[in-house]
Amino acid sequence: MITFIIGLVILIGGGLLYGKFCEHVFGPDDRETPAYTKQDGVDYVPMKTWKNSLINLLNIAGTGPILGPIQGILFGPIAFLTIPIGNVIGGAMHDYMSGMICTRDGGSQMPDMIKKYTNKGVYYLYAIFLSVLLLLVGAVFIYTPGDIASTQVFGFSGKPTAVSTWVIYSVIFVYYLIATVFPIDKIIGRIYPIFGCILVLSALGIFFGMFIKGYSLVEVWNNWNVPAFAYGDYFKNGHFIPIFFVTVACGILSGFHSTQTALISRTLKSEKDGRMTFYNMMILEGFIAMVWAAGTMGIIALGAENGGVSMQFVDGTWHYMMNVGGELTQVSATSVVGAVCKNLLGPVGGMIAMIGVIVLPITSGDTALRALRLQISDIFHLKQNNNAKRLALAAPIFMLVYIILIWAKFDSNGFNTLWRYFAWSNQTLSLFALSCITIWMFMNRKSKYAWMPIIPLIFYSFVTCSYIMQQKIGFNLPWGAAYGVSAVFTAVLIVIVLLTGKKRAAAAQK
Repeated sequence: MITFIIGLVILIGGGLLYGKFCEHVFGPDDRETPAYTKQDGVDYVPMKTWKNSLINLLNIAGTGPILGPIQGILFGPIAFLTIPIGNVIGGAMHDYMSGMICTRDGGSQMPDMIKKYTNKGVYYLYAIFLSVLLLLVGAVFIYTPGDIASTQVFGFSGKPTAVSTWVIYSVIFVYYLIATVFPIDKIIGRIYPIFGCILVLSALGIFFGMFIKGYSLVEVWNNWNVPAFAYGDYFKNGHFIPIFFVTVACGILSGFHSTQTALISRTLKSEKDGRMTFYNMMILEGFIAMVWAAGTMGIIALGAENGGVSMQFVDGTWHYMMNVGGELTQVSATSVVGAVCKNLLGPVGGMIAMIGVIVLPITSGDTALRALRLQISDIFHLKQNNNAKRLALAAPIFMLVYIILIWAKFDSNGFNTLWRYFAWSNQTLSLFALSCITIWMFMNRKSKYAWMPIIPLIFYSFVTCSYIMQQKIGFNLPWGAAYGVSAVFTAVLIVIVLLTGKKRAAAAQK
């Protein structure tokens, strides 16, 4: 538990210090925010800080900070250190700066931010890339909460031919449509605070449950190859960079978050609320990721024979195994969620925690599709001042999402392929925002702080490029070649961003 506690100290202590530093660098002031200057009762609506914070947390926290750490912890206790360090200097900074720049620029959405701080070519590339990602997010975040609810809560089969599967999907689908079309304070602003409380209480329940039950966690300075699982061998053979960082994703840094902080930029009452709303909520997501990583390591230590899970190497891949009806059965990461909840919190508490897990992807999926509607309306200058116009734009978007969902459910490898593209594109999207933050700093005479976005930009440029270069869903190159291409790509990107920043800074001073 000591490594885990050290990680929490880094996360909370580092978050307090670096969050204040980020605020100092940006320099929030008392100017009127877009929530007042453009108030329209639909998307530009002043909302209280605590409500904005919970909404933003639920917007950014999908299944990534749960399912990602469940699989990422197989790399060993190093996860308890890399998650908080990356979160503090990478993810939380990314979320704060993206949200604050969009706020100061009049509540602009990310495509507008990309256009302003790069060029039209990058803007069009980003717009296409983001539209595809948001469609994938919508499909993934119907699929995962639907399957967890079907199999873990209601006890259905979850099969694509089962009527119950599609009834549950459709209920989520209808909610998404309502939340996408109606004013933000009428639906999201009223429901999300309740969901947020369930989410936070669930994470705290699992956190304290681990101490009460005395879960056994591997320390970073001890032998990582323990009887329950050979974490050391998995780390040695698993290509920690880039696989771990793409797998854990949302607990450390997520490009999707910038699209969600941009939404909240239109409801922020004061720029000084930004640190709590943007930075601190990403720190809280990091806490959720660490709790689930630790819970999974603890449940692996218990073993399937004691109500936990065991690891088994099948067809060249490690799989989770559980005791189902007296037989050792291969299960998915969603079943591990159920095992952790029920073992730590009991039947009733476990069910409440499960509801919190189901809430996460649902409250990210709806705002992802809302962001896609806003993006399309902004690009094509389509008025969205009544429900009929919003519904007309939302209808084709939802039709595409449902088509993707049907394919992913009926194709035997459909969801795995969908998830891997989603995970990679999610991280790749962050490169656009980090580049813009760097250029913004040059344009606003803050170039001495440009190292803040450049550090994660360098790292994730290498991570995302090497991943897609090596993986079968990408170019399927050998690791050596993938790393070489990624090093060149990273160097070129950084040079372009720095030159663009200096050029824009010179033009802004004329």
